[in-house]
Amino acid sequence: MLGPLQVEGGRVPGPAKHRALLAALLLSAGRVVPIERLMALVWDDRPPASAEPVLRVYVSALRKVVGGITTAPGGYLIDVRPGDVDCHRFERLVGQARTAREAGRVAEAAAGFKAALGLWRGAALADVDSSALRRLHGVPLEELRLTALEERVALDLSLGRGGEVVGELRGLVAAFPLRERAWARLLDALCQAGRRSEALEAYQEARQTLVDELGLEPGAELREAHRRALSSEPAPAPSRRMPINETPPDISDFTGRAHVLSWITTAAQRQTRASGSGAVGSGAVGSGAGGSGGSGVDGRLAPVVLVIHGPPGCGKSAVAVRAATRLDLPDGRLYASLDARPPGAVLEDLLRSLGCPDGAVPAALDERVRMYRSLTATRALLLVLDDAADEAQVRPLLPTGPGSLTLVTSRSPLAGLEAARAYELGVLDPDEAVAMLAGVAGRDRVAAEPEAARRIVRLCDGLPLALRIAGSRLARKPGWTLEHLAGRLGDERRRLDELSAGDLAVRSSLALGYRGLADPQRRLLRSLGALSAPDFAPWVLGADLEPLAEAGLLQSRGLDEAGQERYGWHDLTRLYAAERLAEERSVPVAADSGGEPAGRSGAEGEDGAGRGRGPVSGREARARVLAEIAGEVLDRTRRARTALLPAEPGSGQTVARTAEEIMETGRLRTEARWLGAERRFLVATVGDFHDVGLHEAAWRLAFYLTPLFELGAHHDDWHATTATGLDAARAVGHRQGEALLLRGLADLHRAEGRPQSAAAALRAAQPLVEGLELARITLRLGLVEQRPEAAERALAGCLRVFEEAGDRRGRADALRALGAVRRDLAVLESALAAYRELGDPRGEAESLRDLAGLHLDARRHAEARECAERRLRVNRRLGDRLPEAASLLLLARIATSEGVPGAAEAYAREAVATFERHGDRRGAGRALLVLARARLELDETDGAVEAITRAMGEFDVLSDTQGRAEAESLAREARGRGGRPWRDYADSEGRRPSVGHE
Repeated sequence: MLGPLQVEGGRVPGPAKHRALLAALLLSAGRVVPIERLMALVWDDRPPASAEPVLRVYVSALRKVVGGITTAPGGYLIDVRPGDVDCHRFERLVGQARTAREAGRVAEAAAGFKAALGLWRGAALADVDSSALRRLHGVPLEELRLTALEERVALDLSLGRGGEVVGELRGLVAAFPLRERAWARLLDALCQAGRRSEALEAYQEARQTLVDELGLEPGAELREAHRRALSSEPAPAPSRRMPINETPPDISDFTGRAHVLSWITTAAQRQTRASGSGAVGSGAVGSGAGGSGGSGVDGRLAPVVLVIHGPPGCGKSAVAVRAATRLDLPDGRLYASLDARPPGAVLEDLLRSLGCPDGAVPAALDERVRMYRSLTATRALLLVLDDAADEAQVRPLLPTGPGSLTLVTSRSPLAGLEAARAYELGVLDPDEAVAMLAGVAGRDRVAAEPEAARRIVRLCDGLPLALRIAGSRLARKPGWTLEHLAGRLGDERRRLDELSAGDLAVRSSLALGYRGLADPQRRLLRSLGALSAPDFAPWVLGADLEPLAEAGLLQSRGLDEAGQERYGWHDLTRLYAAERLAEERSVPVAADSGGEPAGRSGAEGEDGAGRGRGPVSGREARARVLAEIAGEVLDRTRRARTALLPAEPGSGQTVARTAEEIMETGRLRTEARWLGAERRFLVATVGDFHDVGLHEAAWRLAFYLTPLFELGAHHDDWHATTATGLDAARAVGHRQGEALLLRGLADLHRAEGRPQSAAAALRAAQPLVEGLELARITLRLGLVEQRPEAAERALAGCLRVFEEAGDRRGRADALRALGAVRRDLAVLESALAAYRELGDPRGEAESLRDLAGLHLDARRHAEARECAERRLRVNRRLGDRLPEAASLLLLARIATSEGVPGAAEAYAREAVATFERHGDRRGAGRALLVLARARLELDETDGAVEAITRAMGEFDVLSDTQGRAEAESLAREARGRGGRPWRDYADSEGRRPSVGHE
């Protein structure tokens, strides 16, 4: 690729996109290139919508021309050695030549550079039509080519070969007239060849070019070459500088972190390759985006600055040291531990490391900065600045050499640091965490108790500092079992005490960040300690959370689906915040009126002055903070619920909005997105309210969340919050609240296909209420009643109650239920009209589903399809993805009945994908059976059996015997169609089906 694309022993692909694809794979030889990256490279960062399937076609065609292209998870790779690709061989030869030069083997180095340059046949990637590839790879390769040529010429000059390289240098300065180093080499070569007058003329030509083109006088290197020409002084021999190495020793049991190490190494490789300043070590290099220096006005690369940031104890320093030991820069490695040290004190140490005598270190900060910049301007250094507090501390310490690389570790991303690239370091994944624990505690001990090891990892939440402490305690206590330590860590009240060993302690690490906060941020972190949620948005406490993220105590999770900035934290940080809250002598007190939590009070001072303060216990401190936020939490959730379900049955709320207001789908979608974004927070908060005795808030919040769980099929959350809400309602003796939650529990049982459990919950709720709420419960009993006559009587009675009371929502629900039981189109049409009058699009959608089902059973396909398509449009307008999948499934059944299996297969496949993406296993199982039926009609027996097998796996997990029976019945039909032996199929977890007498 150092010239037009050429394949030895093969033929070059003809189409331009094929050549670009081959070049992209070869430039990452032996490494997987993600599909997204390939699409960006082949289509120059503007891939069309059809790029992914078209890329697969290109790969298929390319395999017929070039061997070794294989599919890998998430992308493709070409199985060739880097040494078989000329650009990689060129970089390797240049690195070897530089090593020989540093070792003093000048002739060998010159020959190595010559061999490397001999690989070039023209411009890099000359006929590859991809500006992205040329920008990312071609330009750095060309720059390295020029740098290597200049370095080889310098070696030739030291060997007395000036006369041999004059012509080559004349061509180089003609091609690159602004490259001062090439002019300097030409002057030295002419002088060495005895052509001093030509050297002086060349200097005047170079000077005039620089003045005319850039308005600049020649730089120091060219002026020095001119001085040598005037004095007949020979060019200096290539110098060797002893590299500095101040980095701490690497950790022998370092584990994982391949991605961040690859990110750092890639940045270093690009910098050294383009600047020609040194060689990169043997660290893994990834194909992802890495930091690279930006070009200055003189064409030289700027120094690279990489910031590794993350929460306390995540292993930032260990990563920086590991990366530094794997990188070799010509002038060595410097290291400085910053902490709270002023820049002047750090500069004093760095200047001494760079050779400045003690007495020559200036006293003033600005003079130290100037000297430091002067000493680093011509050096390619690796500098590690560990534990930086802020940007102002770092800026004076950055080296200015164009081949330099600075690694900064900080709890903050240092967003204000100019031209720096940042990487947020999180916790270890479970496998890496277990491996780290084993490396410290002993592999045999961890292997002997794998479950206990995983429990310790969970309790340490993957935090490297915590894992190292846990492992150290095990190593010092050979009589302890891992299960014993896991038991000690399991008590949240003692966990931070347990995570201490010698001078290592999680609490002290967190305390450093806490002490660095201003008082308002300390109060804010303590208030957050009342929450058990894994993440939250700023509205919860009505405060800016970014300062806590800057301190590394919170981590930004980016924008959630509602467009809010979301913040999370490490579980040990949560425990520390709760500990600090409990240790307070006084906290704000919120008023509590009639069991309904009060709204948030104003901010109060740290000194304890203010309304209702006094000494409290840790539980009381937490209760008061939660009481402060409960009003806001309940108000927001109630508003969002009302958007999902226009009337609040049983809450005393009436329908006070017009249909136009309700049908304002932008509002509906916004509230649904907000509820989805806040789901984990709200579920945790139900438990928080209950834990501290805010029972009224707990049961109301659990009740408000039920429409969200129903629409999203979040059955686990539904079960958990209902159980907590029932306990809370019973604790305060709120009979209606208990009945509302039992009614919701019945809806959950019905959604899970357990009508008997639903009926039991409803019968338990009946004695608790009367009037309209009793009618609503009776309506649901009618829906699960197995005897049609009894169901019809119950539903008709409910309809009369709702009509007499003027309850329009109850009437609409009763009409839909009665129409479904009677299979009466007219009644269902009345229900549809009632929901439209209410302005309830979701009720309208469910009525359309029932109507479509009746039309389908009567084989009125056109009417069924019209109702199903109208329902699908409503679902999509509202953004209800799981109901949308149900509509697609209904359309698939209609297409199957019409004898159009191709359309049925497409609808069902899309429905399966949506159900699986949202974790609805029951919906996915049902959709897979419809998909299998469509494939059988298309004579795609193997595809049908695959779908049946996957459906069986879903039904087995759910213990759904009815679904499993339907799948087995369809499987027996598939067996009769032929295809591969049944035993060859297995579901996603490796289970093979068992059908009949197979």
